[in-house]
Parts: sequence; structure tokens; C-alpha cells
Amino acid sequence: MIFRNWLDNIINLFYPRVCAACGEPLLKDEETVCLKCRFLLPKTGYELYPDNPLAQTFYGRVRFHAVTACFFFAKSGKVQHLIHELKYKGNKEAGVFLGQQLGESIKAAPLFQGIDYLIPVPLHPKREKQRGYNQSLMIAKGINEATGIPIGDKFLVRAIYTETQTHKTAEERFKNVKDIFEVRYANELESKHILLIDDVLTTGATLEACAHQMESIPGLVMSAATAACAGN
Repeated sequence: MIFRNWLDNIINLFYPRVCAACGEPLLKDEETVCLKCRFLLPKTGYELYPDNPLAQTFYGRVRFHAVTACFFFAKSGKVQHLIHELKYKGNKEAGVFLGQQLGESIKAAPLFQGIDYLIPVPLHPKREKQRGYNQSLMIAKGINEATGIPIGDKFLVRAIYTETQTHKTAEERFKNVKDIFEVRYANELESKHILLIDDVLTTGATLEACAHQMESIPGLVMSAATAACAGN
């Protein structure tokens, strides 16, 4: 035990453990995000309301049973820092944390009961190799830890490599993701309820593109959830 504590101290000297939301050093019993940030992260509460603003963005576009995001995203805020850590700093634990929080928010929400599979929005293999992992899969893993809902990452693939959505206009985002996804093992999804998972919901173009590829599956019920969305 003494050796272990000594080793941890040496590691922390060169690789300090810091909060993925604020960058401050973590206390001994804190993991990934400090207790202060956990308390201050701005939750949406959208999981309790079927006609919330996120659900309304898809009206007339795609039929989702329910749509939610766990946190509000604001420029230079703590949630933005978490997403940045996840997508650009190799911090997979930030994604798992976000997923755990999202999972806890939907676990008892009536709209999100009876979900059979968590389906993370896939990356193209080239992009996933560059990043080292799929950030949406990390979020799905956190949701799985909180809810026990199995991950179905075999059902949806990104068949066409596209440019990043960052800095694109709404129209450009829709064109960028149109018809780039393919469904696999569709027969296994018949009469199932799935939850599509992504990191941030802005225009909803990516989730809509995924849903359009799956909406013809007989009896399929689709919902969507993201770690964050634009602030109120």
C-alpha cells in the first residue's frame, strides 16, 4: 500500500490528475470531473418532456419517439471543455463520464423505458483511426454502465468519409452527411426500440441522416440522446 501511494504520487507529479471540465487538480477520491463541476454542470431536464425544444427541431423531418440531451453547451463553458477533451485530447474517460450522467438522467424517465439497444453514431474507419476511438461509443459505454442497456454498435456504419461538421452552416451540415450511413443486420432491429447516441446536437443533421437509413425497418421505434446541446 505504501509503495502504491508512492508510485501514484510520482505519476501525478509528471502526469497530474486534473478535472476534465475545469482543469483544476482532482482530489484523491475524485475521478475525471471534480465534485464542484459535477454540481455546476447545467442539466437540461429535457428527458422528462416529450415536446422539449430538441424534439421540436425534428418535427416534419424524422419521427423520433423521444429526444434529449443531458447538458447545455456554452462557448468556453465546462461542458465545452469536456467535449473538447473527449474529441481532441484523447480523454475517453470524459466521454464515459458524460454517458454515465446521461444514463442516470434517462434511467427512470418514462419516455426512455424499454430501449433495446444503444446505437452510437459511427465514425468512418479513417477518422476513427486518426482519433483512436469513436467518441459516441465512449458515451454509449457510460450509458450502458448506468442503465445496463446493451450497445449495438454493429448495426450502423459510416460508409463514406466526409469532412468534419465543425464550422459548417446548417445547410452544409445536411449535405455533408446525406446518405453516408449504412444499416447492417436490419432484421435484428425489427420491432425494437433503439436510442441513437451522439456527442452534441446542433442542427440534428447527423442524427437525422442516421434515422432516415433506419426508418424503413418494420416496427422500429427510434429515440435520440446526446451528451450536450446548445444552451438555453
